[in-house]
Amino acid sequence: MKFAAIDVGSNAVRLLLSKVDPDGAEPVFEKISFIRMPIRLGEDAFTHNRISPEKASRLIKTMIGFKYLMDAFGPLDYMACATSAMREADNSDEIIAKIKEKSGIDLKVISGRKEAKIIYSNRIEKIIGSNDSTYLHIDVGGGSTELILFKNNKVFAYRSFNIGTIRMLGGIVTKEDWKDMRKWVKKVTNEHNPDYAIGSGGNINKLYRMSGRKEGTLLMKEDISQLKKYLRGFTLEQRITKLGLKPDRADVIVPASRIYHSVMKWGNIEYMHVPKLGLADGILHVLYKKHNEEYI
Repeated sequence: MKFAAIDVGSNAVRLLLSKVDPDGAEPVFEKISFIRMPIRLGEDAFTHNRISPEKASRLIKTMIGFKYLMDAFGPLDYMACATSAMREADNSDEIIAKIKEKSGIDLKVISGRKEAKIIYSNRIEKIIGSNDSTYLHIDVGGGSTELILFKNNKVFAYRSFNIGTIRMLGGIVTKEDWKDMRKWVKKVTNEHNPDYAIGSGGNINKLYRMSGRKEGTLLMKEDISQLKKYLRGFTLEQRITKLGLKPDRADVIVPASRIYHSVMKWGNIEYMHVPKLGLADGILHVLYKKHNEEYI
């Protein structure tokens, strides 16, 4: 079985093509191809509440390209979801209609709650190998942060906050936004005492690699704290030239490190799993469940 997932995020637009082997105790998801285009829709949406003609054109061309790739791959089904930037852009309906006209792709703008639910569909506790622990999943994007607290396949709390890396770079995250997230994290973690955090998003994957931790081992809160201080010691240009970070990663990784570290500190969580799964991977699980109702 083959599926395709498109994630139209505030920082980048992603296409994930995957095969699923349903034989065995659990289905195996094999990534065939992953394409990422750093369009940064959030730069327009969060400051002007509109996507500029230039970025809209780039998005439409990207979706046309994705459609050709999907046609060549031949998936059984696909899903295309847009998140925070498109939620806030006044002209998102117009752009979505243009994408449908030019590419045939049916793009859906999803709420923050829906985004969190799809991310949770990754069934990360099975990948980690334990249902006995309580987890706080932290997914940091360009426009929002999704937090999900769960144990034994049961979600106790989840919330989407308008605190993201592109918003922070634009200076439009307020003290009240931070206070709201801090209050929520402290409340739910005091009630449920999570054992571990789970981090998802491109920035935490990069931070994990930079930490030097061995693949499959846990990332520590202190690792993120040290990396946050380390990265702040370089200019943007130095992060690109000396640290070898991509230009579209070199700026957002600093505010991302602050978000991850802050949530872990507020929740009194010392260790984090980094399974390298996000919204696009969750979409694949949603599609597989749709076509195989035995997958519960």
